[in-house]
Amino acid sequence: MPKPTAVIVGVGAERGLGAALCRRFAAEGCRVLVAGRTAAKIEAVAAAIAAAGGSAEPVVTDATCEADVVRLFDLAMAPGDGFAPAEAVVFNAGNNRRIDFRQVEASVFEELWRVGCFAGFLVGREAARRLVPLGRGTVLFTGASASLRGKPGYAQFAAAKAGLRMVAQSMARELGPLGIHVAHVVIDGGIDGDRLRAARPEAAERGEDGLLDIDAIAQTYWQIHRQPRSTWAHEVDLRPFKEPF
Repeated sequence: MPKPTAVIVGVGAERGLGAALCRRFAAEGCRVLVAGRTAAKIEAVAAAIAAAGGSAEPVVTDATCEADVVRLFDLAMAPGDGFAPAEAVVFNAGNNRRIDFRQVEASVFEELWRVGCFAGFLVGREAARRLVPLGRGTVLFTGASASLRGKPGYAQFAAAKAGLRMVAQSMARELGPLGIHVAHVVIDGGIDGDRLRAARPEAAERGEDGLLDIDAIAQTYWQIHRQPRSTWAHEVDLRPFKEPF
C-alpha cells in the first residue's frame, strides 16, 4: 500500500513547530515533503526523520514565490513509486517582530504580509487545485492571537495573520462541500522553540507548561487531519493553561 504524502511549508530549526509537524506526520507513516527557505535547516530535519525510520524529502521553497509553490505541489502530487499524492498540507510560514507603528517601513509591512498572508494564499490555492479533483485532503493554516486582535507594535503582523484567517475561512466554506477539510489553528501564546528562546530568553521564566510545547501542537494538527467528515473543526485555539485570554 503506498505511503500517504504530507506537505509541511514553513520548516526551519529542528526545535521549531514546522519540524515538529514533519516528525509527527512521518511518525504516522506519511512521506513528508519538508519545505522551507534554508537548505541546511530542512536537510537536517529530513535527515533526523530518516534516521528515526521515517520518510522525508527536503524541498527548498520560498512560499512567496508562485513558481516555487507550483513546483512543490507538482512534486507532492507525483511523488514517485510507493507514495500516494498529497493528502495533508500545512502552511506554517510567518515572521513577527515588534515595531512602533510610526516606525513601520512600507517595505517591512509588505514583507510580513507576503510571508504571512500572500504565501498562504499561494499554498492554499495550489492545494485546492490539486486536491479538489481527488475529493479529499486536509489543508491546515497556522494562525496566532494576532489573527483575532491587534496589539501595540504588531499592526504589520496582525494584518498578515488576520488576512490569512480570512483566506482560510473562505476556502473552508467553498471547499468543504467538495471534500476538502480546511482548518485554522490559533496559537495563543509563546511557542517553546529555538526562535522564541533566542529572541526572548526570559520566556523560560514562565515555568513548566508556560509555553506551548511544539510536539503537543503537532499532535493537535494530526488529530484535526484525522477528524471524521461528520465532525470537521474549522478553527481551534491552543494556549498554555497559564495564558490569560
